[in-house]
Amino acid sequence: MKVVILAGGYGTRISEETCTSPKPMVEIGDKPILWHIMKIYSAHGFNEFVICCGYKSNIIKDYFSNLLHYESDVTFDLANNKMEIHRKMPENWKVTLVETGDKTMTGGRLKKVKDYIGNETFCMTYGDGVSDVNIKELIQFHKKQNVLATVTAVKLPGRFGAFNLHNNHSKVKDFKEKPSSGSAWINGGFFVLEPEVINYIDNDSTVWEHEPMQKLINDEKFMVFKHEGFWQCMDTLRDKQVLDELWKNGNPPWKIW
Repeated sequence: MKVVILAGGYGTRISEETCTSPKPMVEIGDKPILWHIMKIYSAHGFNEFVICCGYKSNIIKDYFSNLLHYESDVTFDLANNKMEIHRKMPENWKVTLVETGDKTMTGGRLKKVKDYIGNETFCMTYGDGVSDVNIKELIQFHKKQNVLATVTAVKLPGRFGAFNLHNNHSKVKDFKEKPSSGSAWINGGFFVLEPEVINYIDNDSTVWEHEPMQKLINDEKFMVFKHEGFWQCMDTLRDKQVLDELWKNGNPPWKIW
């Protein structure tokens, strides 16, 4: 199963970091948050990634093109113009980097990687959030529901879009991008999707979290997988500092590998 990661946005609310680097490349500890996200999926056995690039995509491409050298012991025989890698990388990853445009919205980015997804169920998440969600349980839940989309919902107050659930169960009544108040189940990313969801996306300007998700909800093709455990996005500099502290303390909750 392939994993699509949305990694093309500007990250304006953490501009202290993203003025020189795309948000998914902002480091937690000494590794980009994108690496952390990929390690989460890899720990569950998912190693094929399709990364939707946009803003400063060259930095993401440079990172992966040099990752083998960074993580391995290498001998450079300059006299004979040869290079020998002595130790292979621990990651068994296949990574496809797709140019989806600087200004393309989240839905548009997903539509642009259609050819790389194929006709099978796939995972999708954002390039700025980590969690200890059990990906295999999420996928099993999705397959039992006979729906086109399942999102991991997490509990957090206020500033994120909230789901209104039927009798507090997993069936969704609607989705509000900015709820007025109170604690709610919010969009935590970590989706499982069927390729048919791309038919709900019109063009580059389509925001996945607006019309496509609401249409899927209206068609009763959208479910929520509730996750009571750890989840944290890196939306602001304060969020980054929280993640950095958790990593430095030696036992970050999302480190399941």
